[in-house]
Amino acid sequence: MNKIIMITGATAGFGRAVAGKFAENGYNLIITGRRKERLDEVEKELSAYKTEILSLNFDVRKRYEVEDIISGLPEKWKSIDILVNNAGLAVGLSHVDDANVDDWERMVDTNIKGLLYVTRAVSPLMIARGSGHIFNISSIAGTDIYENGNVYCATKSAVNSLSKAMRIDLLKHNIKVTNIAPGLAETEFSLVRFKGDKERAQSFYKGVDALTAGDIADVIYYCATLPPHVCINDLSITPTQQAAVGVMNRRQV
Repeated sequence: MNKIIMITGATAGFGRAVAGKFAENGYNLIITGRRKERLDEVEKELSAYKTEILSLNFDVRKRYEVEDIISGLPEKWKSIDILVNNAGLAVGLSHVDDANVDDWERMVDTNIKGLLYVTRAVSPLMIARGSGHIFNISSIAGTDIYENGNVYCATKSAVNSLSKAMRIDLLKHNIKVTNIAPGLAETEFSLVRFKGDKERAQSFYKGVDALTAGDIADVIYYCATLPPHVCINDLSITPTQQAAVGVMNRRQV
C-alpha cells in the first residue's frame, strides 16, 4: 500500500489543497470533515487520481467521536505516515470586553482541543510503527498578536507550544513534528471570520498578492518529502508584501 496521509478539515482551504497535492503524488488519503456534502465533493474530485481515499465525516471538537472513529479504522488504514492537523478557524473580531463568548468556545474547541484529540488518537499508531510526521497548522498570529485577535492569537500560540512539546515527547519514537505558520492567505478563512460577509472578507486581501492554499500545500509536501534524517521544526510563511500581521505594502487599487 502507498504511504497514507490523514488531513483534518480537508473540505476547504489548506486541507483541500494538501489533499490534492498528495493525491497527485500517489499518496493514499484519509480526509476528514464535518460537512458531509463537501467531503463527498472532495472525494469525487480526488478520484481522478490513481489513489485510495477514505472519507471520515466527524467533528474534531467531539472527543469520543474522534476516538471511536480512529480506533475503528480498518487495519490497513492505521498505518498513517503523515497527519496534518489542519482543522481550525477564526471567528469574530472583537475586543475581549465585548466579544461573543460562543466564538471563543468554537475557536478553543477546534484549534486546540480538536488538534489534541486527533493527535492523541493517531500518534500511538505512529509510535507502534516507529515513524511518522505530524504537521500542525498554526499562524503568524501565534507570535504576532494584534488588536481584536485575542483568543484566535491565543489558540495559535498554543499550537506553537504544542508543536514544540510534541516534538520533544515523540522524539524517541522517530516522529517528526512540523509547525506551519502562514501569514495572509486567501481562503475561506476570512469569510468564516466575518460570518459570511463577502465584501468585508474580500477587502481583507485588497492590494496584496496573498498566499494561496496551493502555496501551503507545496510547502507541506516539501517538508514531508525531505530525507528521513531532516526535520523542519517550525516554518513561518508570508506573502512578499507582508512583514507582520498588520504590516503590509498594499498596492493602490
